[in-house]
Amino acid sequence: MSEARRVLVAGASGLVGEAAVESFAEAGWEVVALSRRPPARPVRHLAVDLTDAAATAEAVADLRPSHLVYGALHEKPGLIRGWREQDQMRTNLAMFRALLDPLAPGLEHVTLLQGTKAYGVHLHPIPVPARERAPRDPHENFYWLQEDHLRASAAEHGFAWTILRPQIVVGPATGVAMNLPPVIGVYAAVRRELGLPFGYPGGAGIASEAVDVRLVGDAALWAATAETARDQHFNLTNGEAFNWRDLWPALADELGMAPAPDEPVRLAEYLPAHADVWRRIAEREGLVEPSLDALLGESHFYADYCFAHGATEARPPALVSTVKVRQAGFGDCYDTEESFRHWMRVLRERKVLPG
Repeated sequence: MSEARRVLVAGASGLVGEAAVESFAEAGWEVVALSRRPPARPVRHLAVDLTDAAATAEAVADLRPSHLVYGALHEKPGLIRGWREQDQMRTNLAMFRALLDPLAPGLEHVTLLQGTKAYGVHLHPIPVPARERAPRDPHENFYWLQEDHLRASAAEHGFAWTILRPQIVVGPATGVAMNLPPVIGVYAAVRRELGLPFGYPGGAGIASEAVDVRLVGDAALWAATAETARDQHFNLTNGEAFNWRDLWPALADELGMAPAPDEPVRLAEYLPAHADVWRRIAEREGLVEPSLDALLGESHFYADYCFAHGATEARPPALVSTVKVRQAGFGDCYDTEESFRHWMRVLRERKVLPG
């Protein structure tokens, strides 16, 4: 890049935000990370609470970024129920406005994160495949509140925007709302410690898709300057479908566990009930986070949702098309099994999971 550009990444210590920091920094951009906790990469960091609009405006007053990647997110304890609650929607809109509004006059491009809840996947069966050109699904969602404000601000100030809709995002982040590798790894460690089998804990199988967080970070980098990404929505996946039950033996192998028959377990109840077992493991192995709550965030609730815990019949498949983003010029893909294996190894190397 011949001329350095400055990107502000909001939610920079989260799953997608940290990947965006990595992708932009590797490409030579000047990166400013905005989050309550600093990201792993040593870039300029602003510790800002986006629920405080006045403090946010003051913190970014002299920043003048050319680009904004917005990956910040407010979720309630228990995760799933909050997806339908009005106060959570209003909070997410207020956070977005607190940052976008003071920056808008100087921006060239904004990337905003959504997901497959845009198609109502949490409420009803979705078309197979779900496509970006479909009419807006008629349900209440903070996505629509943020998107409508984004469009209005772009029309007023002249910047471009891109909205990314990744499927189940897979990466190394801990203490976040929705990331499965730490949950799966902790479950395996607890079962090993107790001498119990590591069977698939979910319900009836479901065809799904995931996306490696590195792909999401690189997609945000691409969208920042690609003319074909201007004012567009894009689904993001690894490029293949999978079934959790079929993936489970590979996860067991990576984590040093023997294949075992299915054993339905509600992880959001089971893991907190065994927090003392995890603390014992963590302290004995010298792991970085003995607190199960701090390690998992709300991700064990997300695991039960993804694994269809309690479902006795297969749910309709939740599959999206990624033809549009490939035709626009971004064609990255990942092997989903290898993606999970990679991040399990990273979590062991970082002493998050036992070796």
